[in-house]
Amino acid sequence: MKRGLTGNYDGMIATGERIEAFVPMPLPPEPPLAIEGTLQQALERALLALGRLDSISMLLPDPDLFIYSYVRKEAVLSSQIEGTQSSLSDLLLFELEQAPGVPQDDLDLVEVSNYVAALDHGIARLRGDFPLSNRLIREIHGVLLARGRGSDKDPGEFRRSQNWIGGTRPSNAAFVPPPHTAVPDCMSGLERFLHADDDGLPLLVRAGLAHVQFETIHPFLDGNGRVGRLLITFLLHHGGVLREPLLYLSLYFKQHRSTYYDLLDRVRREGDWEAWMAFFLEGVSQVSTDAVATVERLERMFRADRAAIEATGRRASTALRVHEVFKARPVQSLASAAESAGLSFSGVSSAVRLLVDLGIARELTGRRRNRLFAYDRYLAELLEGTEPL
Repeated sequence: MKRGLTGNYDGMIATGERIEAFVPMPLPPEPPLAIEGTLQQALERALLALGRLDSISMLLPDPDLFIYSYVRKEAVLSSQIEGTQSSLSDLLLFELEQAPGVPQDDLDLVEVSNYVAALDHGIARLRGDFPLSNRLIREIHGVLLARGRGSDKDPGEFRRSQNWIGGTRPSNAAFVPPPHTAVPDCMSGLERFLHADDDGLPLLVRAGLAHVQFETIHPFLDGNGRVGRLLITFLLHHGGVLREPLLYLSLYFKQHRSTYYDLLDRVRREGDWEAWMAFFLEGVSQVSTDAVATVERLERMFRADRAAIEATGRRASTALRVHEVFKARPVQSLASAAESAGLSFSGVSSAVRLLVDLGIARELTGRRRNRLFAYDRYLAELLEGTEPL
């Protein structure tokens, strides 16, 4: 349905030029979103796929193991959309402080690491019964921009100057968000919409609408895209749709970047919320289904590798403990594995040699000292789709 403009243009002077900044109308859309028909079917498919994802997370012997890996994959993908060139392998090495040759001041890696910290902070706050609110959104932004690029862009504060998307200045930008003076009212309206219970909208639909509204408001000087994608996960987790934060749409948005940006623009220009929602719900279905399949593949792989280790006889006990360490973090040095497993360096060295002989682990550096090892097939599974743009 094409409603026409979903906001008003506010003429103003910014950077010495007259520009037209877009101020969105409050949610929900008017006239109301047409959910019947094909969109209702898409919603049902998405909810079914989300339900399967939520169920399988409850059946896992150690859901934190998968959350650790998925959070880092999402951090890499979401940051890549904003232009970073870091890979998941880079991040895992960056977090392994003993890893030789990994610069701890690499700005791309600092940015991705900040994303992990911001996601962890948000989930911890929500689990502590802190409300999903503008205060929490500002907190998350503060963690996201705490170090490295963006640390001079008012972390944790709504912007007090004009920003723009695309172009070199507001007058030639692809999109100019609301004036900074309108941001507090826009964000207050979004906060009310997040908690509304009288409009009959399913939580998943609310998440899709809220994401577009946040991206349109663009309330921060930097980091808006990453916070906007986090908002989807936080809203579904806070609303009880997902008990564990396992839904991340950045890979889907990365794979369909041009469609994603075109649909955001169509919402603003034409009011075509239904086209956006169909795209969003298809993404939820695909990502949830793929995540379930990945979890099932990894569980089968872990069981098969454990059986192969057990078949080695008396050496199996130590190797199984090291195998658990690699499941928790798929890139390890011998020193980090020894510390995590509570074993001697020589014991871990022997166990890792066995894992290498079995084809479970692979040495990464080619050096005789300060060697690094990866849980090869596990890492390959996680790396899928994370190649830099």
